[in-house]
Amino acid sequence: MQLTLFKAKIHRATVTMADLNYEGSISIDTDLLAESGILVHEKVDVLNINNGERFTTYVIPAKAGSGAIQVNGAAARKVQVGDQVIIIAYASMSEDEAKSYQPKVVLVDAKNCSLKK
Repeated sequence: MQLTLFKAKIHRATVTMADLNYEGSISIDTDLLAESGILVHEKVDVLNINNGERFTTYVIPAKAGSGAIQVNGAAARKVQVGDQVIIIAYASMSEDEAKSYQPKVVLVDAKNCSLKK
């Protein structure tokens, strides 16, 4: 049996742009992707702290060090620039793997810079 568990998250990131006319996805600063272990093209859930909206999309890379968190396509209607979001990725694993797995959590400041640095 495979279980789906919380793999990684970027916590309380600030939306820097919303582009309704882009084909879809969420653009995330590649420094944040590297630290979190979330991969380009990986499926993620985005939870909007400001309005309670939740949606699923996939990740595309944004310039390293840019602090970019850009919601694209139809999901852009679910956010406003300045909203805080939680971006969560999940992984499937066996029960034995799940018992010892530790998810990665990246906390960011208001400019989407990791607080770990």
